[in-house]
Amino acid sequence: MRGKRSKQYRKLMQQYGLNFGFREPYQVLHILRDADRFKMDLVGGLERTLHGQVKPLITQCSMRHLYAAATEPGVSYLIDKAKTYERRRCGHHPDDHPTPLSTKDCLASVVDPKDSKSNKHRYVVASQEQEVRKHMRGILGVPLVYINRSVMIMEPMAGATSDNREREERVKFRAGLKRGSGSLKRKRETEDEGEVKDEKEGGNETEAIQPKKKSMKGPKGPNPLAVKKPKKKAPVEGDAARRTSNKTEAPTQESTEPGNAEPGAKRKRIRKHKSTTNGGDVDPVVAVAMEE
Repeated sequence: MRGKRSKQYRKLMQQYGLNFGFREPYQVLHILRDADRFKMDLVGGLERTLHGQVKPLITQCSMRHLYAAATEPGVSYLIDKAKTYERRRCGHHPDDHPTPLSTKDCLASVVDPKDSKSNKHRYVVASQEQEVRKHMRGILGVPLVYINRSVMIMEPMAGATSDNREREERVKFRAGLKRGSGSLKRKRETEDEGEVKDEKEGGNETEAIQPKKKSMKGPKGPNPLAVKKPKKKAPVEGDAARRTSNKTEAPTQESTEPGNAEPGAKRKRIRKHKSTTNGGDVDPVVAVAMEE
């Protein structure tokens, strides 16, 4: 099977699963003689086409058709093989129906027994007869498979089935919109009620949350690690001379006197030398202090 066709069949079965509840193993009502005529492995071909496990089914009427043709060559092998498949009771008992029903009538009674145009039990129909496939297209949700030149092909979704699927999708979409608008409306109503209560209680505590400002996109600044450090400016000649003069200027006598000292300035200590006892000369600083 080509990759493109295989992908289409996989998507088609996913749609049947989502909209009509198909799941593995898929129940396949098939015609065994058609597969034997094309020398095909029926179960393997169905699994590759449907992309999943398959449960082959055969109706009572189909078995009766095989028993009626038992004298033909190769039919005995088909009867033994059909006995290994699960038997689907169609309700057409030999006492009520001496001759087995046609494939179209039998499959129609199994797929849609109440004529409600719905595939309740999720059957997949594999048939070579065009009349059978034409009738099954009118029933919603019936995958159809047939064999063309030893290649198993699945028909695209029928018109009635695709219309029903689109209708259901539109209903779901509208329901979702209504549900969302209702919730928004209720949320706005509750917010309005809360604001009214706050105004009645004098609620100035709640402040409107300002939205965050979005950062403007543009050229970024330079990397601070890669930028050279700014050089210090050279001092002006006048400032340098003023600073040196202030440092070299000696303190005046007025500033050294205790009465003239500023309140924040530190008092200068006057050292007193000891007087000589042997009649030596007296220190002039000490003499001045004694005279005072």
